[in-house]
Amino acid sequence: MVPRPLAAIAAVAIVICGLGLRTLWDGPVAKYGGDALYTALIYLLLVLLLPRIRPWAAALASAALSWAIEFAQLASLPRWLQPVLGSTFNPPDLFWYAAGAAATAVAHTLWMARHTPRG
Repeated sequence: MVPRPLAAIAAVAIVICGLGLRTLWDGPVAKYGGDALYTALIYLLLVLLLPRIRPWAAALASAALSWAIEFAQLASLPRWLQPVLGSTFNPPDLFWYAAGAAATAVAHTLWMARHTPRG
C-alpha cells in the first residue's frame, strides 16, 4: 500500500515535470513525454483514491482511460473539453500512454517490494 501523502507528492511532481517538459522542450520530446506523464498522473490519482490497488490494475486502468480519451478524439469532442482532453487522434500516443502506465507500475512495484513487511 502506498501512503496517500506520498502518492499526492508524486502526483504534484508529475505535474511539475510535465510543465517543465513543455517549458524546456518542443516537438516530440515534449509531446510524447507529456503523454507518458499524463498517464502516470492518472495512475497516481488512482493510487490516491484506492491506496491498496495493485500495480498491474492501476497500470491497466490508467492506460485504458488514456486510450479511451484518445479514441474519443475520433469523434468531435465539445470545444470546452479540447484543452484538457485534446482534439486530434494520434496513433503513436497510444504507445506512450502504455509506456507511462508501465513505467509507473514498475516504480510502484519496486516501492512496494522495499516497503512491504515480509513474514
